[in-house]
Amino acid sequence: MKRVFNILFLLTFTHRANALSLDLNNYQSLENDTALVAYGLMDYYNGDQYGQTVGMFSNPYYWWEAGGAWGTMLDYWFFMENDTYNDLIMSALLHQTGENNDYIPLNQSTTEGNDDQAFWGIAAMTAAERNFTNPPESSPQWLYLAQAVFNTMALRWDAQNCGGGLRWQIFVWNSGYDYKNSVSNGALFHLAARLARYTGNQSYVDWAEKTYDWMSDVGLISNGTQKYVYDGTSIETNCTTITSYQWSYNQGLMLAGAAYLYNFTGSTIWLNRTMDLLDATSVFFNNSIMYEVACQPTGTCNNDQRSFKSYLARFLGLTAQLVTITQSRIMNWLNTSAIAVAHSCSGGTDGHTCGLNWFDNGWDGYYGLGEQMSALDVLVNTRVLDRPAPYNSTNGGSSIGDGAAGTEATPTNLAPLHITKGSKVGAAFITAAIGLSIVFTSIWIIL
Repeated sequence: MKRVFNILFLLTFTHRANALSLDLNNYQSLENDTALVAYGLMDYYNGDQYGQTVGMFSNPYYWWEAGGAWGTMLDYWFFMENDTYNDLIMSALLHQTGENNDYIPLNQSTTEGNDDQAFWGIAAMTAAERNFTNPPESSPQWLYLAQAVFNTMALRWDAQNCGGGLRWQIFVWNSGYDYKNSVSNGALFHLAARLARYTGNQSYVDWAEKTYDWMSDVGLISNGTQKYVYDGTSIETNCTTITSYQWSYNQGLMLAGAAYLYNFTGSTIWLNRTMDLLDATSVFFNNSIMYEVACQPTGTCNNDQRSFKSYLARFLGLTAQLVTITQSRIMNWLNTSAIAVAHSCSGGTDGHTCGLNWFDNGWDGYYGLGEQMSALDVLVNTRVLDRPAPYNSTNGGSSIGDGAAGTEATPTNLAPLHITKGSKVGAAFITAAIGLSIVFTSIWIIL
């Protein structure tokens, strides 16, 4: 059902509201509250303004978080049945695909990492699974884009160091190239699991198993009945030393991936892993209220980390839809967190800016894109049991893909690029010469 939000009503309502008036038993209450939070999230979007880049949010938010934010807006559209921002979602997801349709656009082609690319691929996968409006026939389709991201990531699998795994970075000159982190590998696992269920192709299951086993073998996933997911490890130590920070989005990537695989295969192994990962997810809840355990208590969460709860909320929602036995526990977490979010979203000049610490009985003074994303995903995912589970190619999914997506040509990003010192110096001279020519040409035109 189309629900176009009335902006005049929004502005009138916000000036007389001090906080969200959430009632989880009243759909109209949730509809009004999520519309306010979504409007606040889109305040950070400037890609539709003159001179700005379509799909990008305002500084200081990086390209990867923009991909994450569009995933949040897809959740908002689907769960709340509100298409207000659908044109913006469509244009953003298509504008940033890059010349090879693999989410390595020119403006990011020397800086993005595997995890950055993955979050745009996950957004495209979400669009396919939720039957978001398909792009024009002349444009790449949602499933194709998700497959292209998966394929280009899989081609970077590094068997020569630590017996496998993805590096954090794609390009050798970027800091972190020697680091193999859980978010990159977890995203590869996660995409493989979702593609397996959507397409029915066993090769994706094989890749998911390969990635999970490698992460478990090196210690990025803990042993025991609770499967904690740790930050990463370095090839400089042959991946024998683990950085043990726990981030909610890593846990969520692995949890939902396992849930997809159980839903598709029916394997007891994946059910057990789902439940073990779910047990470990409790570390991100205090009295059933979600928080970022590695940075929130110390007040050290950076702009990226302040969005992580958004991904955990949506991955919990997916898990609840796919594995029935998890629903009671997950819905308790989401519903309790949503009530806390409603108290938190009471700040700013509009009276409904959302904060970071949902334990406070009110706004804590934090604000930003990550805070709005996290609040909105928690709120809308309280509806997961009222909406259809992700579609696949046999039960309503209409997006068209290609198993060879992203590999038809040979993109330069598939292998590390090595830049010599001489090349850097030469590039600097060329850049300077071009810059001077632009300046002199501009002066000549003005005169």
